Amino acid sequence: MKIVQKLTFMKLKLSVLTLFVFFATAAMAQFSIGVKAGANIIKVDGKSFKDEFQYGYHLGGFVNVPVGGRFSIQPEVLFNQYQTKTDSSFSHIYESAFSGTNNVKLNYLSIPLLLNYKLGSFLSLQAGPMFSVLMDQEKNLLENGQDAFKKGDFSMLGGAQLSLGKIKFNGRYVVGLNNINDIDNKDQWKNQGWQLSVGLGL
Repeated sequence: MKIVQKLTFMKLKLSVLTLFVFFATAAMAQFSIGVKAGANIIKVDGKSFKDEFQYGYHLGGFVNVPVGGRFSIQPEVLFNQYQTKTDSSFSHIYESAFSGTNNVKLNYLSIPLLLNYKLGSFLSLQAGPMFSVLMDQEKNLLENGQDAFKKGDFSMLGGAQLSLGKIKFNGRYVVGLNNINDIDNKDQWKNQGWQLSVGLGL
């Protein structure tokens, strides 16, 4: 019951945050929108998982809003897929949550809120938080994955964006700040890795 309440509350907060961001940007005179897609090179830190990066992907859209001088705000809405593999030290405590495979896929709906600082005509630095909700997991790979992983993740992003006209290239590092292990408090599981993407302004 507590997990359901937490999930409902988190989804409500994210929905309100999303509506606020998009209504706020729509109210401003100067803003641009676009779509983007790219690769996630992510690992889950924790002794239950292999210490190696795995490839996933992300896709979605963004809004860029100038706020004065060299600064702009860039909220995004992304579908994020992370992949990882369990380690040989994977505890039997967690076996009931997995279906006999060491491949794990996590699908998140993510909302990054980035502050951009323009260094020149083409290059910008980016930093900010990313709020994510676990939307779905591969049922053929996980027997009961929704009990194994918390429904939400909070991360910080840092990186750069290269703008060539309407084409935008992004490179960011993602650091998860909260424990996504929802089975017990014995092991700490946190996402971290790279996001590389190409965007197109509309």
